[in-house]
Amino acid sequence: MKSTQLTIPEVLLLEPRVFSDERGFFFESFNQRAFDSAVGKHISFVQSNHSRSMQHVLRGLHYQIKQAQGKLVRVVVGEVFDVAVDIRRSSPTFGQWVGEILSAENKKQLWVPPGFAHGFIVLSEHAEFLYNTTDYWAPEHERCIVWNDATLAIDWPLKGKPALSEKDACGATFETAEVYD
Repeated sequence: MKSTQLTIPEVLLLEPRVFSDERGFFFESFNQRAFDSAVGKHISFVQSNHSRSMQHVLRGLHYQIKQAQGKLVRVVVGEVFDVAVDIRRSSPTFGQWVGEILSAENKKQLWVPPGFAHGFIVLSEHAEFLYNTTDYWAPEHERCIVWNDATLAIDWPLKGKPALSEKDACGATFETAEVYD
């Protein structure tokens, strides 16, 4: 597995070694030793999630203020633009974001550590998104920063307005959001 630090060094782009021929392909989508080596410590996952979304659906920017979740994310059908925002007040990259195209074709994964808000927009006709989390879903601790926050100025690859849930449309601004110390 190839691991690349992004402009926020704790967020990693992971690229598996893919073996392909005329019959199809094979790759290890997860290897605990390789992942721990890339991250620099042992990470345990406790929950796996799978979502399907249609084109122009934007989900995020989500996080849990308690029971913070690290997320290992990938796309198995379609293509998304995936975003991680550093919301750790003590971090030198506080308020900065990184974005990457994840797709079934490129097989890339993104490691989004605890302390980050996360979201994505579907670029293809539809997409299926898988993510493993380091802590359990806790709806009482769930928070959302509005996707189009002016302070964050995320450069979403949009064609028109995104399709949003009510929760995502009513997210807090970055300035008023609860963040980590």
